[in-house]
Amino acid sequence: MKLFYQTLLAIFLFFPAVMAQDLRQDFEAYWKSSKQDLLATYKHLHQNPELFFQEKETSSLLAEKLRKLGYQVTEGIAKTGIAAVLKNGDGPTLLLRTDMDALPVEERTNLPYASSKKAEIKGQQVSVMHACGHDIHMSVWLGTAAILAENRSKWKGTVIFLGQPAEEVGAGAKAMLDDKLYQRIPKPDYALALHVDPFIPTGSVGYVKGAAFANVDSVDITIRGKGGHGAAPHKAIDPVVIAASYVQMLQTIVSRQLSPTEPAVVTVGSIHGGTRYNIIPDEVKLQITVRSYSRESRSQILSSLKKMADAVAEAYSVPKERYPIFEVNSGDAIETPATVNDSSLVDRVVKAWQSFWATERVEQRQAEMIGEDFGRLGDGEPAIPAFMFRLGTTPATELERLKKAGQEPASLHSPLYAPDADGAIPVGIEAMYIAIVEILGKK
Repeated sequence: MKLFYQTLLAIFLFFPAVMAQDLRQDFEAYWKSSKQDLLATYKHLHQNPELFFQEKETSSLLAEKLRKLGYQVTEGIAKTGIAAVLKNGDGPTLLLRTDMDALPVEERTNLPYASSKKAEIKGQQVSVMHACGHDIHMSVWLGTAAILAENRSKWKGTVIFLGQPAEEVGAGAKAMLDDKLYQRIPKPDYALALHVDPFIPTGSVGYVKGAAFANVDSVDITIRGKGGHGAAPHKAIDPVVIAASYVQMLQTIVSRQLSPTEPAVVTVGSIHGGTRYNIIPDEVKLQITVRSYSRESRSQILSSLKKMADAVAEAYSVPKERYPIFEVNSGDAIETPATVNDSSLVDRVVKAWQSFWATERVEQRQAEMIGEDFGRLGDGEPAIPAFMFRLGTTPATELERLKKAGQEPASLHSPLYAPDADGAIPVGIEAMYIAIVEILGKK
């Protein structure tokens, strides 16, 4: 009996090693045959960026390539979004999302394939650049679609490749859902995505269990007073002074109203009021960004912002009919819900990566306060288990050089961001392939 269990354990430990070797061979065969074409596609995407809801050429290119791979493609979801479906027998349904839009940033990388594109925002011509790495995301996405189509014997179920517009303005996922996304395609049982990270070395991936990216709310507040002459402030109610007091009060929301273990951010990013040195204006406008992870913290912060605005107005004898105007996510601002990685799914995928790669290539990372609307795709009752991981894009030698010099790599949204595409794209495809086979693999 003891020999039986020893043999069973040996077989159990042997199968992951065999599977890892099998998947590695799949990837190496794919990359050898497709590397040049995929890297050329990446450079084309980098040279031809498009802004939010303007991604017509980008989505058309992606749709064409997926059709050639045998996917059933639906275009025009939320203007420029696409969804490609590949069915491979009975099994779970998994969604893999890429974002497609670029940023209004003038590129200064001096790369031979740097963008020189222009686009229009509200009647104004702006330079456009993939400064957030969505060109890397799309390239990994295309490579993953190809390797799955070529190796259907390794998995069973349905995969959906979703090309989402307008991630940079937090509007794309909502727009696709509002356009009946899950009536057009099967609703997934799982969702995966990745995001580049210049602070992780090329060759490695990063993960966070639980809340990974924050709720994002945009708050507009108009503080109203009574205008007058700067030389006679006693005859006015100065909204500039009220605004200054209000900004100071806001600093106590996170530090004194939330638990010290509950992360949150309240930042006043813009204050505008007045026209001349000697004129007390009627009003001052503030724009505030609020970042949180939990629904409870979000609700608490927004409630306190309103209460404090009214309280400071009362303290300065502002008539009730002139109390501040308080608007949350008004105009083109859209609330972005937190992206929360499903802990069980993270554990499964991380374990699979660690059986495939050296453990040090899989880094546990800190949650961040940036916004990412991928989390909206999994919202609902019940929630869809989802996982967004980070992909390293700076060579380890360069990170070490910068560290010794007391510097850091160019961050996302920087005009100098130039990811190590040749190194990062194949690792992203490998990581996705391993994760998908872990979830949909034939047991």
